[in-house]
Amino acid sequence: MSAPSSLENLIEALRCLPGVGPKSAQRMAYHLLQRDRPGAQRLADALQQTLSVLRHCQRCNTFTETDICERCQSSKRDHGLLCVVETPVDMNMMEQTQAYSGLYYVLMGRVSPLDGVGPRELQLERLLARASDGVVREVILATNFTNEGEVTAHYLSEMLKSRGLRVSRIARGVPVGGELEYVDPGTLAQAMRERKSLAD
Repeated sequence: MSAPSSLENLIEALRCLPGVGPKSAQRMAYHLLQRDRPGAQRLADALQQTLSVLRHCQRCNTFTETDICERCQSSKRDHGLLCVVETPVDMNMMEQTQAYSGLYYVLMGRVSPLDGVGPRELQLERLLARASDGVVREVILATNFTNEGEVTAHYLSEMLKSRGLRVSRIARGVPVGGELEYVDPGTLAQAMRERKSLAD
């Protein structure tokens, strides 16, 4: 005998989360229904509210409840620097470094022909317009160092440089606190290629 259709729908809906397979989704659904119905209601309410109020910032494309997010409105940020990242999570990671005080543009994805995601799907004309506003003096590409992230960075670099914009790419290398014997050869080779001269 199969589960009620509403329960099946819940299990299937939970599978949209990254890393959640059929069994994990089933465990989550039964946990919420058996042991935490108030939690299930909070989750449902939070999802409904978030979906109804969140939109994309008109300047940086991240999620916000206003037309232009607080970060883009801040006079304390360097409006001449524009860091391009793939996702809002990547932007949050950049912020945690406290090493960057400019603004961002969030692609909400990356160029991935195998997944049917090209420049048009990412609406790169919005990024081009944003970077060409006359205020931005440097665009920093901070896409991931995956095959798709590299393709995206290359495409963006060519597109932006053709407009006369200064473009840079975040460096790769050995992680802070990392020991060389545990670093993969590709990362170590990249660190060697991107080495910097030490000032006297």
